Amino acid sequence: MSSYFLLGWVVLITHFLEGITGFGCTVLALPFAILLVGTKQAVPVLLFLALLLAAYIVAIDWKRIVWKEFLKIVCFVGLGLPVGIFAFGHLNETALKYILGVFMIAVAARGLLSYVVRLNENRLPGWVLNGLLVAGGFIHGVFSSGGPLVVIYAKKVLLDKSSFRATISMLWLSLNSVMLAQNVVSGRMTAQIWEIIAVCLPFLLGGALAGNWAHRHIQDKYFSQLVYGVLLVSGGFMFS
Repeated sequence: MSSYFLLGWVVLITHFLEGITGFGCTVLALPFAILLVGTKQAVPVLLFLALLLAAYIVAIDWKRIVWKEFLKIVCFVGLGLPVGIFAFGHLNETALKYILGVFMIAVAARGLLSYVVRLNENRLPGWVLNGLLVAGGFIHGVFSSGGPLVVIYAKKVLLDKSSFRATISMLWLSLNSVMLAQNVVSGRMTAQIWEIIAVCLPFLLGGALAGNWAHRHIQDKYFSQLVYGVLLVSGGFMFS
């Protein structure tokens, strides 16, 4: 049970960060959650908690959703999602950890580099940006955390931070609802997983409320740097 409470503090911190930026809670929490409860428990637990946080953000910022971009993103991400869901059920845990580690380090390095060297996504052809959305769907199907790839596209077209947060939160709400239904049907939502979720709910609430306050009052660029830094360190844990 003590490991569940430790996971709760991880949930509070990572969901606080997503409350500010609109992405990152699952990919940041996952390495620590795997150490505490294992991959097969961590992924569905964080999936459900991320769904609740996304629902909260969508509910309070519904009017800021850019529906045209949401529909485009969800169509391309939806192409990769079922492949990722299939892969999650057939890859072994070590392979999943190594894939996630490489993915996290690459995204973190790119994010930190963007504060030193200007990275212009406008130079990327449209098919590359669309491909990133498909790849983000695959990663989301495996780890419930395809956000960083989707963010590369979303930051290009959603310049207002609240519209950005609301639109991609609507995406997580949609994708995670599909994945939750699939997990329920497949029997992955066991009694142990619901027990872990119940312990983490108060921590989720605290992180969500604090993160939303910070989103309204604090410049999010400093928190984005922190997210990428923690992401880089977390990725290294995948190879330990």
